[in-house]
Amino acid sequence: MSEALLVQEAGAAPVAAPASGARQFWRRLRAQRAAAVAAVVVLLLLLTAIGAPLLAALAGQDPQTYHPDLVDSAAGGVPIGSFGGISADHWLGVEPQTGRDLFARVVYGARVSLGVAVAATVLQVTIGVIVGLAAALGSRWVDQVLSRITDINVALPLMVIALGLLAIVPPSFPRPVLIALVIGGINWAGTSKIVRAQALALKSLDFVSAAQLAGRGRWSIARRELLPSLAAPVITYAALLFPVNITVEAALSFLGVGIKPPTPSWGQMLTEADTWYQSAPTYLLIPAGLLFVTVLALTVLGEGVRTALDPRAASRLRIGTGREKRAERTKEQTS
Repeated sequence: MSEALLVQEAGAAPVAAPASGARQFWRRLRAQRAAAVAAVVVLLLLLTAIGAPLLAALAGQDPQTYHPDLVDSAAGGVPIGSFGGISADHWLGVEPQTGRDLFARVVYGARVSLGVAVAATVLQVTIGVIVGLAAALGSRWVDQVLSRITDINVALPLMVIALGLLAIVPPSFPRPVLIALVIGGINWAGTSKIVRAQALALKSLDFVSAAQLAGRGRWSIARRELLPSLAAPVITYAALLFPVNITVEAALSFLGVGIKPPTPSWGQMLTEADTWYQSAPTYLLIPAGLLFVTVLALTVLGEGVRTALDPRAASRLRIGTGREKRAERTKEQTS
């Protein structure tokens, strides 16, 4: 999903949150069946990432333990048995050449992939909110400087810069932390543009003018008056960014500059699986399928959050709107 599309979708969110607050939001979100299913899937993925050690222990496996007796060395290290060596002891089979348990590596890989995406999203939203508020509340000169910096940041090719930075940083630096810093430190411009535009609109409203007449400082107004009203568009944009960051982490790992072995991640597993898609297809299909399901669920959930925060905007995915579709067809037939 492109930066421009994310900004356009998130920009549809309302400037101020509904009066009924969180209760009304959750009711609207639960009413969207596809978004509710996506939320359950995302929750299960997060629980899997958090409970990775417990799940691996439950399976009686470790992600780093080699099992050379489970691969056929004469055939180049192909797993012995059907479907990549699936058995009662190895629920998803084993890794080619090493024989490491694939289930244990998948659940630990979920921890790395989702953790990097969460950290990167939090970082880029934090930077974007600070820069956007500073541009909106600062002087004209400050606004011009920060706006030009933001425009330059939008034009920067994320993947090219990330590849360069990750290639020159010493290997001793923790790779998941580095990837989160690179993604979050580069890709914050969309949040900044949204926050600046919404904050400029809020500055002309009466409650902000009243706070200024009361003698409050700029950052006091930002903290007490603007930030609560900016919560809806920022949360919406963060929900849309999360699946994008998962894809970026997987792409960097697939290109060989992301997570390094032996630390498992879904993108890094795909890198190693590209030569085994014929002899051991499950080694490729399992992480690829999990990435697809995760990105799809997060995208649908992000769309559901956007629609729940702004009920006036029709859902682009038409989530859970069978009744509305029938009503629209009846209206078209009568007109």
